[in-house]
Amino acid sequence: MLAPLPAGADDLEQAFDRAFGAVPLAPRRALPRAPVYATPLDAQLAAVTGPAHGRIGVAAVDLGSGRSVGVLGDQPFPMASTAKVAIVATFLDGVDQGRFHLSDPLSLMIPLHSRKFDGAVAPVRAGEVLPAQEMIELALTRSDNRATDALIAAVGGPQAVDRWLARAGIAGMRLDHDIATLVRDDGAVDPATTIDLHDSTTPAAMVRLLSGLYQGQWLSAGSREVLLGAMSRCQTGVHRMRAAIPDDALVGHKTGSLANTSSDVGVIRTPDGRVIAVAIYVTGQGSRPLRESRIAAITRTIYNGYQGSPTQGSTPVVEPVMTSLTPGGVGAGTGAGIGETALTR
Repeated sequence: MLAPLPAGADDLEQAFDRAFGAVPLAPRRALPRAPVYATPLDAQLAAVTGPAHGRIGVAAVDLGSGRSVGVLGDQPFPMASTAKVAIVATFLDGVDQGRFHLSDPLSLMIPLHSRKFDGAVAPVRAGEVLPAQEMIELALTRSDNRATDALIAAVGGPQAVDRWLARAGIAGMRLDHDIATLVRDDGAVDPATTIDLHDSTTPAAMVRLLSGLYQGQWLSAGSREVLLGAMSRCQTGVHRMRAAIPDDALVGHKTGSLANTSSDVGVIRTPDGRVIAVAIYVTGQGSRPLRESRIAAITRTIYNGYQGSPTQGSTPVVEPVMTSLTPGGVGAGTGAGIGETALTR
């Protein structure tokens, strides 16, 4: 058996080292532990969202089971055009309250030339007059900034959108500028290295908004169909979320793009009836095509990772009422609904 060294043993050891040139061993340090992930999906998501080439924020939730995953889900990212989901929701809430109508004539807001940061608000002029419903269709399917600014002007400015978000209980999302100003002054901050709270959202906040809209919280069934129906006809971002899911899966989504940042947010319905709300914000990566490919890879990881997990759990879900659906484009009545055939690939 080994006994403890007697008093003065440290001095004897040091004298031995001096006499015989022994090199004392460095203090032992614990080897760094490999990250521990709760599920294989968490590990896979971490592998495709490495921050080496720019910040990446992700949040997703299975609306049936309540199971959620995320990376930097509570960190702010530029909303860019994904803000149009909240803007349209604010207008449709006004429709539900009788303050607006889908047939109301609105003028496209055409940006005028101005230098960056020359004034708090970029100058615009009134353009073609269209019904509000066509403005919604343009804003969500083609990401038309002029139509979006028409809706912002109608509801009372960005502050009105923020007030609606506050009433809905969506924290972590804010709109400070109209789209003309946001585009004009873009590039002042590199989102890959710097967090700017202006016109930002956390991925988790966007997923809460998408989940609530899909589940029927805040808007009437008719208004919900207008919003989600238009998202199902989104024509932008073909190399992002839509490129990553199988042909028999369906998606309604909204993309966003600004300097050094690309995003895609939406609701995916799988062939087995699972519904997943997803928000992906990617910065850096070297180019827009590389950001888009990263969004596709993240979407595919989430989609595949949820397959095989239980569809029901402790979190209750209010399923939307399925209605008869009619394909449509700009100005097509109330638009397609939110059932399976309403979501496009």
